[in-house]
Amino acid sequence: MNRRRVIATGIGGAVTGLAGCLGGSASEEALPDPVDLEGEFDTDHGMAIGPHGGANGQIFYRDADPRDEGNPAWFHTLVHSLFPYHFDRLDRDWEPVVVYVTDFSRVDYTVRQRDGAPRMPSPTAPETFADATDLVYVAESDVMGGMGPALHPFSDQEEARSFIDTHGGQMFDYEEIDRTLIEGIRQSEN
Repeated sequence: MNRRRVIATGIGGAVTGLAGCLGGSASEEALPDPVDLEGEFDTDHGMAIGPHGGANGQIFYRDADPRDEGNPAWFHTLVHSLFPYHFDRLDRDWEPVVVYVTDFSRVDYTVRQRDGAPRMPSPTAPETFADATDLVYVAESDVMGGMGPALHPFSDQEEARSFIDTHGGQMFDYEEIDRTLIEGIRQSEN
């Protein structure tokens, strides 16, 4: 078992133990699990998840199923899909239960050259996702995602710093991600 899997398993056990200590019924505390996005899912852009590279995401909302509008709750890019979609839903008073994104600290990844630029892989397995609010994000690096400049999420800040040392960029907390940051990242591809 590799180091990342051991860490992920330990974190999952600690969260489960903490939830039990905090009280409440299992149904009140239980969050939906991330789903495996391999092969079956298309994004709101009609693109398959996985082959394009970069972080993926999925959102679960309380009392509002995104599929009711014909839009999925899963995304192959954070900058071009997940965050713009999410900001729009927050404007409509949709309440997120949990937002999951790829956690590159849980993945043994290799940055590879593709289409003339370094690119991250695009893991789709459930264990590669983490709660988006618990992660730090690297923006403005030379590593692209599925549709160009991207956010690269990490649960381990030291790994994020190491990524920045190699590929450049800046680190942001989840709370710092807003429309202005996302629009700035999108415009940087022009």
